[in-house]
Amino acid sequence: MTDLPATNSDELDPEEQRVLAAIEAELPSMPAGAQNLIPILQRIQQTHGYLPRGGIYLVARHLGLAPSKVFGVATFYNQFRFNPPGRHPIKVCLGTACHVKGGEIILENFARRLGIEEGETTKDREYSLERVACVGCCALAPVVVVGEKIESYVTPSKVEGIITEIEVRREMAAREEERNES
Repeated sequence: MTDLPATNSDELDPEEQRVLAAIEAELPSMPAGAQNLIPILQRIQQTHGYLPRGGIYLVARHLGLAPSKVFGVATFYNQFRFNPPGRHPIKVCLGTACHVKGGEIILENFARRLGIEEGETTKDREYSLERVACVGCCALAPVVVVGEKIESYVTPSKVEGIITEIEVRREMAAREEERNES
């Protein structure tokens, strides 16, 4: 069995380098032993929002396991994500009601607009996109959750408006910050 290829730290963006340094600093306080693998992975994800690829190697070294073993366990459970969440996570509901009312088309429109597939994050880490089974708002289908905000009765044409609203708010916040610094 071969291990995963090592990641080259020169290829990592500064944010991921920061996360890996934090994980490396946190691991000594976590109990060693293979029985602690899942709790350690859960703690890393809870703290950082995802399991960076390099983090798999750090955990493997800490526990004395092959990286492929750690990766195998992490990929077995769908609770773990391997891409950083965007500052604006977009969750498209594909429960029965949302699916019947076009949830799949909504997901495709977000993917096309953002240039990413489900489970991915944009390079600037502004947006991440994922499908969810149900958000419990079936009467409002199709539903999309953007951050903590529920968008109801979403249509393909509403996708552009949702993204534009986020971008306008971000631009307004940046202008306000500039004014406060002046």
